Amino acid sequence: MREIRNFCIIAHIDHGKSTLADRMMELTGTVEKREMKSQLLDSMELEREKGITIKLTPVTMEWKGVQLNLIDTPGHVDFSYEVSRSLQAVESAVLVVDATQGIQAQTLANVYLAIEQDLTIIPVINKIDLPAADVEKVAAEIMNLLGCSREEIIGVSAKTGLNVESVLDRIIAGPEPSAAGQGALSSSKESDPRPPRNDLLTKGSGFARALIFDSYFDDYRGVVLYVRVFDGEILKNAEIAMMAAGTKGLALEVGTLTPKMSPAAKLSEGEIGYIVTNLKTTREAKVGDTVTIAKKPAVEALPGYKNVLPFVYAGFFPVSNDQYKDLKDAIEKLSLSDSALRFEPENSPVLGFGLRIGFLGLLHMDIIRERLEREFKLDLIVTNPSTNYEVMLANGEMVEIKSAADLPDVSEVAEIREPWVKGEIILPKGMIGNVLELINSKRGHQTILSYIEDRAVIDFEAPMANLLTDFYDQLKSATSGYASFNYELNGYRAEDLVRVDFLVAGHKMDALSVMAHAKEADGIGREVTKKLKEVIPRQNYEVALQAAIGARIIARETIGAYRKDVTVKIHTGDRDRKAKLLQKQKRGKARMKRFGKVDIPAEAFTVMLKRD
Repeated sequence: MREIRNFCIIAHIDHGKSTLADRMMELTGTVEKREMKSQLLDSMELEREKGITIKLTPVTMEWKGVQLNLIDTPGHVDFSYEVSRSLQAVESAVLVVDATQGIQAQTLANVYLAIEQDLTIIPVINKIDLPAADVEKVAAEIMNLLGCSREEIIGVSAKTGLNVESVLDRIIAGPEPSAAGQGALSSSKESDPRPPRNDLLTKGSGFARALIFDSYFDDYRGVVLYVRVFDGEILKNAEIAMMAAGTKGLALEVGTLTPKMSPAAKLSEGEIGYIVTNLKTTREAKVGDTVTIAKKPAVEALPGYKNVLPFVYAGFFPVSNDQYKDLKDAIEKLSLSDSALRFEPENSPVLGFGLRIGFLGLLHMDIIRERLEREFKLDLIVTNPSTNYEVMLANGEMVEIKSAADLPDVSEVAEIREPWVKGEIILPKGMIGNVLELINSKRGHQTILSYIEDRAVIDFEAPMANLLTDFYDQLKSATSGYASFNYELNGYRAEDLVRVDFLVAGHKMDALSVMAHAKEADGIGREVTKKLKEVIPRQNYEVALQAAIGARIIARETIGAYRKDVTVKIHTGDRDRKAKLLQKQKRGKARMKRFGKVDIPAEAFTVMLKRD
């Protein structure tokens, strides 16, 4: 194991993680020149199009006789749990910071995760060849954050390959995996003052234990696990068990990724590789779970496992009800690879049959929607995203609701708790006032204000529901695009919440109902009814748009009727004949209003996303 080094690359979105991984694979000869393409590890079409890493990817390389195992992690806050599991699987973290942008919010979040896992952090400044690069300023920010010296920071250009060899040499000089059963993932340098990482292994356990840091479903082979072996070894065809999920399966094939699958006879202690299993869904082997040998199981699982649950929900409805079965089949296929994806059937009087789907965040939702439309050729109507709420009933029972339409009768409700988040915004000093005003408008409050060189870091708390729709867009507008934002869930709090219903021509639209704070309900009601007036087409009769809390109407807008001049065919000026025709038209419109059906377009169900 002295010849193995496990490391990952962490950074904010678009700071050059995947490009640096490309250069490393090129320099180590892992991938031949003719097979090389930019962002090689970003294999998904959406990843390449958006320029972000969505699915983490491991790869095994060799440099100066040492096996290097790299994990290319996602940079978005929605996937922070996967990043934390990847950090547990390695000993070193290469921190990449853009020389033109400096430290951003997700950089800070990932650094804190790496420090929690007691990793050796290798600071790297990328894009030093760009004209806008300010290397010394960014170096000062990193020194201030990590407390390292200027000599420890490596300046590279991942695009051209400048100085990437120095990064590989630094990784080799870094810590190596622990010896069998010792549990000390200590540094190869004897001077390293940090204590061994005893939290990951029980001393002298002697049992095979491997951490699952990612998993996906292959249509032809079943569930494939990406693992780091901490103790013992996992042989091909061995019967394996997942300790948290309580499931068993077979290791049909084991091996390393280069980045293609390279089968081997076994995965030994300290190695990172893959296990092809006979499992049918990733819910049987979740990220963070511990793999052990079924015949000789380990006594204690590796720490840090969490059952990640979605907290953003949206209704997905096909434009045509004929596509409902296709939508359900498509979501079932995607959920085989994504254990965080939860769904249940939903029926709307207006939209018909659909699914209510839970996501880890708005980016996660956006990716799933695009994949459904592209890969499965579905035309979808997506309702306004909402979060989950905990409702305490008068009889003491606690229920969780995923949409406002599920709220029990008000007489049965004792209190409603909504999720709050702890957020962190990094922005230029001169824009603090605008951002504090924005946070206050979202019912949030600032907790800490600190500074990194010429930029400010605002720590704040706010209700999750108020950040779901357009907070990020408003933040970018308030700071001219310079701010970056990161958040994490911070428990549930009881608030004075009410359900705001919207009525179109007297009919309640459950798909439009929202949960809101009592102080904000009137404003939301007026805002949404105005928006609905713009998107719902005019009819031949007057249509009332109303917002209501229970039986109390709090806002109203009226869509005027088309007026057909029925008197145009009368050539005389006889007032009685005109009045008779107008009365007939009035009776016809009243009848139409009773039996007529308002055609509501798809845009009406996403008005909350376009509040401005």
